[in-house]
Amino acid sequence: MPRTPDLAPASKPPREAQHLITLAQALALSGSRLEDAYWENLLASQVGKLLQSKRNRGIETALDHLAARDTPAYEILIEQAETSSESIRLEADGVEYDALLFSAPIVAWTRYRLPDGRLAADLKQTLQALLQQHIVAADARLAILPELVCFDQMPQSFQETWNWTRRLGLAALGQGRESSLLKTLPDTEGMLADARFIVGAIVAPKGAAVFRWQSQTEPVSRQQCLESWAADSSAALGPLFTGCQFDYVQPDAFYISNREADRRIRPLALKAAVAWLSSAAGIEAADLRAVIAGCGDTQVEEYRIGFGTRQSNEVVYGCIWPILSKDEAAAESEDGGRIDIPDEIAAQLKELGVSDIRRLPGLYPAEFCEDCGAPYFPNALGEMMHPEVPEEADLGPAHFH
Repeated sequence: MPRTPDLAPASKPPREAQHLITLAQALALSGSRLEDAYWENLLASQVGKLLQSKRNRGIETALDHLAARDTPAYEILIEQAETSSESIRLEADGVEYDALLFSAPIVAWTRYRLPDGRLAADLKQTLQALLQQHIVAADARLAILPELVCFDQMPQSFQETWNWTRRLGLAALGQGRESSLLKTLPDTEGMLADARFIVGAIVAPKGAAVFRWQSQTEPVSRQQCLESWAADSSAALGPLFTGCQFDYVQPDAFYISNREADRRIRPLALKAAVAWLSSAAGIEAADLRAVIAGCGDTQVEEYRIGFGTRQSNEVVYGCIWPILSKDEAAAESEDGGRIDIPDEIAAQLKELGVSDIRRLPGLYPAEFCEDCGAPYFPNALGEMMHPEVPEEADLGPAHFH
């Protein structure tokens, strides 16, 4: 998943991390395509070796070092780490194949509960056939996980992503099963907007097309592929998303599609919150107060929006607007020269009918409740509080699924 940089370590990076740093910096300074290719090959080889030997820490240490010292080299290294973990080379029966980890995100919002859990065997087969028809190249093979995946179940390291790519790629080649790679599903009770992902691997002969829109014989655009996939899969997925409004994000390589889903969820979370507070808690948008606070350790890592009534300083609900990239983090820092995300949040809220919107200055810690793990949200007095839903709120039915 997208990562914002941590503080750089004070000590000198270990040798394997220093090697990555040197290669990334050399590529950043390259002045020709031929030299680019030379450094890219060396960098890809070194990252691949670390991933295969489960030494992910060397990559993370190099990224942390570069984040504070050399932005161009940082961007090069993180792109290479993503590429090397989501796309690998496999061999079966003497034939070489390219394997790509991909996801097909579905973003949804509701006043009830979002779906989770395993896909029934017939539904999995239907979805796999539709992906093969509309998204995957004609000569490529496909394997998908037998469960819908949420963000908290995604790989937390490049090495873990590489493992998913390898295992699902082998399954697509008939050398394994799509056995679950997932952690236990976290408690998503109370989440009104989120994404669910169909995750799998596409395997094609070395150098061949992976996606349908790469076809040279039957030209079709990405948008056409997305529209066909959405139209044909809606009937199959509709029962899973009963009581939800949902939309499709372009199926694509793992990291880029997940980032786009995260980006699409942010305004949906605000929309779902205002709709839920109106229907369940009986608080109309015009009576709401929204308070926006930047949270993080040394820089803004996310914005937390606390909702309450205009007559009280209690927090009844909250939303998190995460910072998704280093560029966004830089834009929100003191030296970024522009701070526009709170303005974007405020504009979204105004469109939803919320007029009392306040922004707190400074940086607040991203605190959580020690008992239940729920995040704290700001009130108008600058206090980070546990949200407390009014007793008279209609919280049922819990779910349809």
